[in-house]
Amino acid sequence: MNNNYALLASLAAVLSALLVAANAAEPSSKPTGEEGQDMAKQVAEIFARVSAHEFNPTANGFTQDRGLNKPGVASLEDTDWRVRTLAVRDLVRLGAPASPGLVAALLDQSVHVRYLAAMTLGILRAADAVPALEQALRDDKDPTVRSQAAIALGQIGQVASLPAIRAAQKDGSSADVQYQAELAAYAIEHGLPAAPALAQSYAALDEATFGSVQVGQPARDFQLSDTDGRVWRLADFRGTKPVVLIWVFADWCPVCHGEFRELIELRQQFEAANAQVFTVECHDLFACRVMVGKELEPKHWFSKTSFKEAYTKSIWWPHLVDLAGAVGAAYGVQPMSFAVHSEYINRPSVVIVDKEGIVRFAYYGTFWGDRPSIHHLLEMLRSGDYSFDAPRRLKPAPGPGG
Repeated sequence: MNNNYALLASLAAVLSALLVAANAAEPSSKPTGEEGQDMAKQVAEIFARVSAHEFNPTANGFTQDRGLNKPGVASLEDTDWRVRTLAVRDLVRLGAPASPGLVAALLDQSVHVRYLAAMTLGILRAADAVPALEQALRDDKDPTVRSQAAIALGQIGQVASLPAIRAAQKDGSSADVQYQAELAAYAIEHGLPAAPALAQSYAALDEATFGSVQVGQPARDFQLSDTDGRVWRLADFRGTKPVVLIWVFADWCPVCHGEFRELIELRQQFEAANAQVFTVECHDLFACRVMVGKELEPKHWFSKTSFKEAYTKSIWWPHLVDLAGAVGAAYGVQPMSFAVHSEYINRPSVVIVDKEGIVRFAYYGTFWGDRPSIHHLLEMLRSGDYSFDAPRRLKPAPGPGG
């Protein structure tokens, strides 16, 4: 009798914990009355900041520098990324009660508001927003919004949204949308929604840390998990070996895959230089695992060769999951700096920390593919010469910056 009671009590406790976790991941309560009006006001104030900001324009899924009319953003002083990042942080901090305001924002005139609304709904796993996100995926005129709506639906993980996502996989107007819809369908089919840690990481962002890492100064310590769950800490390498941090974009990036091939080819040389290499990605775990071939093999428009088999056999370095781009923001990488293939992404960046823990080199690219080659990074480690001339680097146009 006592044993049965203890068993029932244990099962009840487990069930209670599961219900609490489910409610935290997919809350369904909505604010009412004065509480609802106050929440709507807070959401509106955040989006008012976004609407008031003059962003660099985006065309066909790529940001164009406003002064140069070229893909990318030339000025490191540009604040587009900060406005986006802090808006998402503040919206995530409002939590599930912000969902009605976010859903309404999916119809806003500003493409930037619509994009950030879709992004936040996915991070919050707002199940009540699925119909509105399906409509955005189907009807929005901008591929960045449609792509982000697909990502959000995958993060929410509702099986009922699969028909809309599969229809988007046939969207002949945008290969970017097709790609994100393919990943979203796989995530839902395999039960891989966004983890609560993603929202927690956005909510914890502290703008006082942004850009705090400087060349010639001690590197800010951090710890990040890799795609297998192992935790890596920068300080563990102090006094033993230099560390190379390479922030990549995503699996849809052919330049990133080219850098992966170089790293695979140069394994022995990096090991001879006693260097610890990390690639870093400002996404959740699922997207990072796709990048290194540990989930599906997406249809790549730029390659008919399989990455999955080669990567599972040959990747020798850890690929780190930088949730919310928190470490990247501190290291000057500027998450959500500009759009590439219909997703706002960090600057292509590399940081080298010597074995004494001092930052010796930091480069923040101005467009897709703008950074030293993997071969060049190896030569820096060998020679100790960290000078780098980037002749193709975008130079800001004369006049006021962002």
